[in-house]
Amino acid sequence: MLNLFLLKLVLSFVMQNESSKSNKGKLLLAMPRGFCAGVRRALDIVDNVLQETPPTVYVFHEIVHNRFVVESLRKQGVVFVESLEGVPAGSTLILSAHGVAPDIEQQAKAKKLKVIDATCPLVKKIHCKSCKLLEDNHLIILIGHRGHPEITGTLGQTKGKAYIVQNAAEVEVLPELKNGQNAAYLTQTTLSREDVADVVAALKRKYPDIEGNGDICYATTNRQEAVRKLAPQCELVLVIGSPNSSNSQRLREVALRCGVRAELIDGPGDIKPEMLPDSGNIGITAGASAPECLVEDVVKILQKHGWQQVEEMSAEKPIQPDFKQD
Repeated sequence: MLNLFLLKLVLSFVMQNESSKSNKGKLLLAMPRGFCAGVRRALDIVDNVLQETPPTVYVFHEIVHNRFVVESLRKQGVVFVESLEGVPAGSTLILSAHGVAPDIEQQAKAKKLKVIDATCPLVKKIHCKSCKLLEDNHLIILIGHRGHPEITGTLGQTKGKAYIVQNAAEVEVLPELKNGQNAAYLTQTTLSREDVADVVAALKRKYPDIEGNGDICYATTNRQEAVRKLAPQCELVLVIGSPNSSNSQRLREVALRCGVRAELIDGPGDIKPEMLPDSGNIGITAGASAPECLVEDVVKILQKHGWQQVEEMSAEKPIQPDFKQD
């Protein structure tokens, strides 16, 4: 009887231990996450062109900043280029979602390329605003990252006359206004409100009557708000996105500002056991250029590591559409 009792006790302990190992916490999925409307639109354009046009299809710059997406398209015959020099005359050229400067479109026209524009509608709107500001002789300030294709394209729309600022310190060296001139600022769409707050404050001190209300897109804002909601409930937040994705990097920074450890991963292959907490919830989100299939694969891997329960976080307030209808 004693041996039977001890056996039951040992089995009970083992089962409890295994249960605790297999249920380390919840996987909290941010909502919204992943593809925004602009990215979906751009990828739909590429898919349609691939169905109608035999390879090779050229895309100026990566169509979106996601390694998985880009490699998938390469396998289907898409060639990504950073210059039109090697693109044969008469070829099909798709402009990426980030937009381009006018000189790229002029080069394409000179080579008689069939140009298909996949620029995000919000970026197009900013291009129109920048041209109008230039026409009205404004001093134009672009808040964003030098070298990012979106900022490069918008700078081109101003014929290179706009000033790029990345932080508040750079505002101090901007020129003074000419007589009768006004200043205006535009922002890169993929930044966070924390990124621009100090810069805008510095601009308003230097130019009290400066125009501008920010151009961070709703998709960016919505995804950042979702991270702010889930991060405090987590031991770790995983952001699925590529290193060159600005909006994915901003999601990681938002989580870090919430006081939570956060990691940017391209996909399930980047998950290492030492990266994971012993227990507690893990938050998962995806940048605006990361497909949902990567989220699903990451969930499967984490379930094998003991996070069995999956819960999707719902938005506390209605989600604004990616594109504002004026």
